[in-house]
Amino acid sequence: MLSYVLRRLAGLIPTLLVIISISFVILRLAPGGPFDQEQTLAPAVRANLERVYGLDAPLPVQYLRYLGGLARGDFGPSLRQRDFTVRELIAQGLPVSVTLGVLALLAAIALGVPAGVAAALARGGPADHGITALAALALALPSFVIGPVLALVFALHLHLLPVAGWQPHAPRYWVLPSSRSRCRSPPRSRV
Repeated sequence: MLSYVLRRLAGLIPTLLVIISISFVILRLAPGGPFDQEQTLAPAVRANLERVYGLDAPLPVQYLRYLGGLARGDFGPSLRQRDFTVRELIAQGLPVSVTLGVLALLAAIALGVPAGVAAALARGGPADHGITALAALALALPSFVIGPVLALVFALHLHLLPVAGWQPHAPRYWVLPSSRSRCRSPPRSRV
């Protein structure tokens, strides 16, 4: 068993290296850049920004620096929020993402297990077909459809839950975001 786990972990390293390499190349080949805006930057300003962020180096040098930073857990500076590093932004958003993921998982278990048992006990009957159809519908609808519908019903029409915001010690604020994530799409931080 231990050898199987070690083999799987050893296979993870080349897979991660391939994914990281492909991501790096795709980002460098994509048109535009992190400093392209509606206003054109002066060439001296653009050159200075590229020097500060290390984008003036040749691609192999950038790639090796990138791999070295990843190996040290340094994801570099955020190109959007220039006062933060990517690690700081991840540290800010991770507790919320983990909380929402755990809540969504608990809700899925609390609803799914009893529904599955009920469907199994009523095998072939109307309850089985209804529960199966409802589960298929819930899986087929994307989060960006379910989220606004839940917000409309429970926040705007029924006034039971807040429509937005996050307060870590107020469970009312947890319900809609965790129902939107459904364990599949955690909230994205803006890196």
